Amino acid sequence: MSLINYMVWTADPELLEIGSLSIRWYGLLFASGFLISQQILFRIFKAEGHKESDVETLTVYMVIATILGARLGHVFFYEPARYLANPIDILKIWEGGLASHGAAFGILFALFLYSNYDIRIGLGKSKSVFQKRKRPGQSFLWVVDRIVIVVAMTGALIRFGNFMNSEIEGLPTHSDYGVVFAWDAKEAILRSSQAVEDVEVDSDDESRPETANAEASLTEPDKYRPITFTIRFRNMGYAEDEIRSYLESRVKSLFTNYQSIRKHVYEPAGTPLNYTLEQDRGAFVAKVYTYGVPRHPAQLYESGTSFLIFVFLLLIWYKMRSKTPEGLLLGLFLVILFGLRFVHEYFKENQVGFEDSIPLNMGQWLSIPLIIAGIILLLRVAGSSKKKVNQ
Repeated sequence: MSLINYMVWTADPELLEIGSLSIRWYGLLFASGFLISQQILFRIFKAEGHKESDVETLTVYMVIATILGARLGHVFFYEPARYLANPIDILKIWEGGLASHGAAFGILFALFLYSNYDIRIGLGKSKSVFQKRKRPGQSFLWVVDRIVIVVAMTGALIRFGNFMNSEIEGLPTHSDYGVVFAWDAKEAILRSSQAVEDVEVDSDDESRPETANAEASLTEPDKYRPITFTIRFRNMGYAEDEIRSYLESRVKSLFTNYQSIRKHVYEPAGTPLNYTLEQDRGAFVAKVYTYGVPRHPAQLYESGTSFLIFVFLLLIWYKMRSKTPEGLLLGLFLVILFGLRFVHEYFKENQVGFEDSIPLNMGQWLSIPLIIAGIILLLRVAGSSKKKVNQ
């Protein structure tokens, strides 16, 4: 028996709802990343003799660059035809579609502007300013070396937000440590009928009654794991025949006909729905026995490795501080983060259809130039260090 068993994940992406306003885990974690990053940068800048107001300016650059870069990266790298046909959809960030590679390019460009130009947007009677001006003691590489520390930490929080959203999931895994992302199925059942009061989803129920042809109907038995949907109906005088009809037609149809659910729940199409129905304090409670598709929790792989990179880079800076060779932290960040991203992509589903026809997916192709840039930077740092030793 494995010490780690598959997990059924049904977390609500919404943390809380206040009237028409909803606060989602993803948005909270995204914003928290910037707030925590700002506090860490305050300490770094102060330790190296720079003003806190510079961090406030940097935060504005970072927020704008991350959102615009990530959005435009997705638009042009993954779905250019769709968005060029409907440009207004580019603004609909709430519908999803952010690319971390685009964010990386956006951040690098924004930090180049921060280090080399004085940019101020005029409000009221004040004039806008855009002029070339170097920031004393804050070269481009110096700034980026400090920024990548907190970018790694923010990336860890954002990927955890993706996990809370049950998005960017991995490929199916036959191992025992996969995750069945059952939120879409749970939400679909809750919205399918006013008679449904609550739905819970659990892993294998030892008391599940197996139908005679259940195992024979599984196309890939090793790919699936038994899961149980417990559906509680409202105590509103529904007849048993009505409940059974709803289960055998509507619930069966949800499991077999909707692609967003079929990715995570496997219900054999040619067999009767396997369920039990009983009453609890006057209300019907159904247990529907079906199968989940465990997938690699790719979001957690990226979140965990990003956090470790954050700790690693922070420790290097803490030990060296102002003596940190320019480009060292950026080079390490690019090589390690995007090297791991290249590997992580083997465990993830392709985001858009055209990736199925190319040898590497878009995430891997975009990682290659960033890895090469990191290697060049590290060689440059090593060469500079060697010259200093020989002098």
